[in-house]
Amino acid sequence: MKIAVLGAGAWGTALAISFAARHEVALWTRNAADCAELASNRTSRYLPEGFLPIAARVEPELAKAVRGADLVIVATATSGLRETAAAIAAINPEPALAWACKGFDRDTRHLPHEIVAQALPRATRVGALSGPSFALEVARAQPTALVFASPDAAFAQSTVAALNTERLRIYSSQDVIGVELGGAVKNVIAIAAGISDGLSLGRNARAALITRGLAEIVRLGVALGGQSETFMGLAGLGDLVLTCTGDLSRNRDVGLRLAKGQSLDAILAELGHVAEGVHSAPSVLSLSLSHGVEMPITAAVHGVLFDGRSPAQAVAQLLSRDPKAESGP
Repeated sequence: MKIAVLGAGAWGTALAISFAARHEVALWTRNAADCAELASNRTSRYLPEGFLPIAARVEPELAKAVRGADLVIVATATSGLRETAAAIAAINPEPALAWACKGFDRDTRHLPHEIVAQALPRATRVGALSGPSFALEVARAQPTALVFASPDAAFAQSTVAALNTERLRIYSSQDVIGVELGGAVKNVIAIAAGISDGLSLGRNARAALITRGLAEIVRLGVALGGQSETFMGLAGLGDLVLTCTGDLSRNRDVGLRLAKGQSLDAILAELGHVAEGVHSAPSVLSLSLSHGVEMPITAAVHGVLFDGRSPAQAVAQLLSRDPKAESGP
């Protein structure tokens, strides 16, 4: 299979490394300096520990990467999805397309599938690739399981069959909304988990946050049309646990730093990578309010990020809530 991976950040590079073992891969990035670095040193500045196989082609021209590709994988940040999809449409309006980005469009608060539907209205073989995955571990060929969701069941199954490897196992789904919601909201909950760990609240508190955070994800996801069982799988519980506990989690790192008193601006400047939970929090909170879904952890995180509330105040707010039945909000 000919695969075009668009975006040479950590995740795009890791996917290109993984798929190059069995497929003809072209890796594209619009940054000319990054292209030159990849072509000469076979490493990305976003993933210096990963080595891009010689068999993988570094392609500086988008048209050459996309034309003739059996599958196009967009691995940019969500903020770059609309522009990239529009550029693809000018080359091939009906590509077989997967997106590997998580979160919401900052301006419209649309999920990735809505962005793709607007930019590529004729494309029908499309889907979301998500799940618990740190780019570095995928690049190292450490065992990882993902889920690929498409409304076209046959496309989902054929794509999964083609991309599965011994170390990268992919499951199929038709619940695009559920898979996308799980991958977006877990980043907000991970910031809360980082705050909890940064304040040394203990493992009990972290377990409670993960569990109650999952309940928030399920409530919002079902309200938006997702299937409850999706949130018990890789794109829901799996990704949530990894992002809330893993030392490689950028969103958890944001929470850890906030708990230590760093400003959000300073944290984002030092990270050098996108922390999608920061940009997703306003969208998640807005959706929860418009759909009448109570999400106290999300509201607390938003308060710390944007409303001047201290991490300690946010924790006190959560702990002072009235007792309720576990199955309720």
